[in-house]
Order: sequence, then structure tokens, then C-alpha cells
Amino acid sequence: MTTRTRSRRAPERGSPLEGVVSAALEDMKAVNVKMMDVRGLTDIADVMVVASGTSDRHVRSIADHVVEKAKEFGRRPLGVEGAREGEWVLVDLQDIIVHVMLPRVREFYSLERMWESDAAPAVAKPVPIASVAAVAAAKKAAPRKRAPRRRASP
Repeated sequence: MTTRTRSRRAPERGSPLEGVVSAALEDMKAVNVKMMDVRGLTDIADVMVVASGTSDRHVRSIADHVVEKAKEFGRRPLGVEGAREGEWVLVDLQDIIVHVMLPRVREFYSLERMWESDAAPAVAKPVPIASVAAVAAAKKAAPRKRAPRRRASP
């Protein structure tokens, strides 16, 4: 079985769709817009866009405007996720993935650090098996606290 790879264009050049997305974000006053070239990091997209909105309604409006402008350009999104809640809306335009988030959600997940090529990958420290066993034994040995029983109402 062979896998097909997409041909890649030069990272310096921006696609016309990038301009459409950028203009749509600017039209809706998206805050702190960051476009990241992720061609060398993943095959799921060429560009990852992260932007913030000031409220859940603003986040939904920004994402809706991006979808509307992409459709006018002739590109239907593959999917839109999170529009109901409005804290984090993802618009998948195949080559470009747009994340529109509330500032607190954006800070919590910090996608920029994950997708920037300069960032070193986070490596979890291994936990010694002896300490895992000790924690499990301590939990078994600790007495369980039970809530007091309630009396049935007459």
C-alpha cells in the first residue's frame, strides 16, 4: 500500500485563500490574529490561524464570517466545530485551519506554542513504577470517609 502526499508550495507565498481568511478576520475585528505556517510540522494543513474574540457571540460571528467569505471564494469548509458553545470555534478549510477562541481558552490551550516550529516538543517525565505502587498502597490503606446517613422524611 502506498500513501499519496500532497505537493507543497513554497512557504514564502501566501495563497489567495489566506488573504480571504485574513480579510474576514480583520472585517470582524478579531483580536490577536496569528497565522502559522505548519507545512513542515503536519500534513493536515498548510496554515494554522489562531484568533481571539471578545465574547462567545463575537467568536461565533467571526467564525461565521470566515465561512461566509470562504464560500464566496468558492471553498466550502470541510467542517465547523464548537459553534454552539462559542468558546472555541474551529473552521476547517482543508489547507487552512482557523481557530477562533475566547482569550481565556486560548491562553489555557496555547496552540501557538504547540504549532510553532521553534518550540521544542514537550516530553513527559517518566514516573518510577515504585512510586506509583506506593501511591496505590497508600490509597488502599487510608480509611474511607463516609457521608452521614440521612433519615427518611416522614
